[in-house]
Amino acid sequence: MTRARRVGAAVCLLLFVLLTVAVAVRDGAPLPGDRASHAWALDHRPPVAQAVTRALTATGSGPLPYLLAVGAGLLAGRDPRQRLCAAAGALAVLALGQAVRYGVMKAVARPRPPLTDWATHASGYSFPSGHTTTAALTAGLLAWGVIARSRSASARLTVALILLWGAAVGLSRVYLGVHWLTDVLGGWLFAAVWLTLGTVVTAPHIPDGIRREEPVGRR
Repeated sequence: MTRARRVGAAVCLLLFVLLTVAVAVRDGAPLPGDRASHAWALDHRPPVAQAVTRALTATGSGPLPYLLAVGAGLLAGRDPRQRLCAAAGALAVLALGQAVRYGVMKAVARPRPPLTDWATHASGYSFPSGHTTTAALTAGLLAWGVIARSRSASARLTVALILLWGAAVGLSRVYLGVHWLTDVLGGWLFAAVWLTLGTVVTAPHIPDGIRREEPVGRR
């Protein structure tokens, strides 16, 4: 892992811890920016936009993210053994990340925005956002799978679209009124840290054919 990635992960971890503490000490009350973004969403929700956003937000839960995680591993592998190893690793990163995120959510126990403002179904506590975390983790795994297969211009464009989807799912939770903006930010920060940790832990077990040599001077 490059030094820049290590520093980035450390910054994300620090920000996530600080945000979690801020939410906890305020007993889940909205933080700066939460009320303003929530009010904007309530004022800009025509029926068509709500329907489209509900369809988008649905992709951040259920079996789809796990199928995509397996697909990321299958895409990254170069032979049956590598594909099996990579798919199992990707699935483990997503599943364990969800378990840890759930533990944080239960510990913080942040209430969601008022029920009367919801434009879709939601359950559980609010911080960090489950849909946001799931989509961000899945997007990160898919981006890894695509880059492991190819680093062409089309592959980079695909990665950009994947990351855009992951971000859009998170923002959809605010738009639909079921999460505060800081819940989504917490999900993004958690996912960034968890993906980096997953890279460190699984790297020794990933077949050499999947990994690429880093440029000299950046090792």
